[in-house]
Amino acid sequence: MFRNIPIVTRNLLIINVLVFLASMFLQIGGQSLEQWGGLHFFMASNFHLYQFITYQFLHGGFTHLFFNMFALWMFGCVIENVWGPKKFLFYYLACGIGAGLCQELVQFVEFYFVALSQFPQAGFSEVMTILGNSNLNGALTIGASGAVYAILLAFGMTFPNERIFIFPLPVPIKAKWFVMIYAGIELFSAMSSVGDGVAHMAHIGGMLFGFLIILYWRRHPNSYFNVDATRQFFDRWSRNNASRTNHNSHAGETRWNTTTTRPNPVDEDMEYNARKKARQEEIDSILDKIRKSGYDSLSKDEKKRLFEASREK
Repeated sequence: MFRNIPIVTRNLLIINVLVFLASMFLQIGGQSLEQWGGLHFFMASNFHLYQFITYQFLHGGFTHLFFNMFALWMFGCVIENVWGPKKFLFYYLACGIGAGLCQELVQFVEFYFVALSQFPQAGFSEVMTILGNSNLNGALTIGASGAVYAILLAFGMTFPNERIFIFPLPVPIKAKWFVMIYAGIELFSAMSSVGDGVAHMAHIGGMLFGFLIILYWRRHPNSYFNVDATRQFFDRWSRNNASRTNHNSHAGETRWNTTTTRPNPVDEDMEYNARKKARQEEIDSILDKIRKSGYDSLSKDEKKRLFEASREK
């Protein structure tokens, strides 16, 4: 079963578990792995840019790790099979970074107003000086929750009417409502659960960045991650280049053969579009089967075809 998990999701699960185990014993530069790789406040002395990546693979306990990895496996497998590994990995890491940025902004606002309450007459520059001279290394963010919540959002936007079960509700609920409920809970928790040790705004930030990325991809179908547009461009380029470079070499000279008969571009486009439509219909039928019966219901040939389509992305 583990071998059936897509490659990026599988490797993310492995890395998170290994890092969690290593964090129990490993130290770097006299610091625990959490202190070294966790995301510190940007004005703290222990802050480093690489922490926007490393914090995503650290967790505060087994329960924290388990629920994040369970959600990653449950929703990440489906999204990676639909998007392909490159697009999925970019989305995951970018949303994790976005979640970290949102958490940094929230922490800055909190620290700013705490300092201002102690020195009400201070201006902005004075408050910044106070923060710069303060020990802020205690503010630490760890966990893959921001990226995982973004995957949850991607599932809801990709399969809005897919019905899923939520404990303890006795009936299934559509994915779009599931996402909205979770977003609402996190937003409410961020407003009311001050000091509970959970980075609720990082969760909201991951979903926000995920929404913006998906919205951008939908509005820019010719972007890097649009498979059809990219393949059509390179297919046309390779055909035209091959016909133009048909030449003969004689006595150290290159003579271009201008009499080569070139195919009709209209016929080429019609043939390409027909092949593309047939491939897309085949993939759509496989995805429909996944939605109805799950990934394990696919035959060996169907899994192979889906894997090949994801590699092309």
